[in-house]
Amino acid sequence: MKHFNLDPHMTAVVGGAFYPTGHSMVMFPDAADASRVGHQLVDHGFSGDEIYLIPPHVLIEQITPTVRDDANPLPSAGTDAATVRTYTRLAREGHTALLVRTRDEAAANRLMEFVRTVPYSIAQRYRTLVIEDL
Repeated sequence: MKHFNLDPHMTAVVGGAFYPTGHSMVMFPDAADASRVGHQLVDHGFSGDEIYLIPPHVLIEQITPTVRDDANPLPSAGTDAATVRTYTRLAREGHTALLVRTRDEAAANRLMEFVRTVPYSIAQRYRTLVIEDL
């Protein structure tokens, strides 16, 4: 697993909100569960270079600022801003995230087989123009 650093390719072209196309974001109430699932994914064929463990403070420092409430009083055309706000709320409650490269539906389904073995708070897959609940 890698440490997370926000890459410009992980933001939307319009508006700049966090939008890591080709990835899935899962948040867990327990950091140990997030780490365990990440290691299980590596043990079962996912590349460690494509899995990011995101502690709450990192999410708040790097992902939260991609959405600014004060700069845009109008709602966004999509759900990307609302999704970031949900991640922020959960991070403030202490939830830890995993960001995993999921190129296709089969990879997303394999990811969720491991995720569903522990309590999780939200799971979203980012596809071109669509944020899908997992």
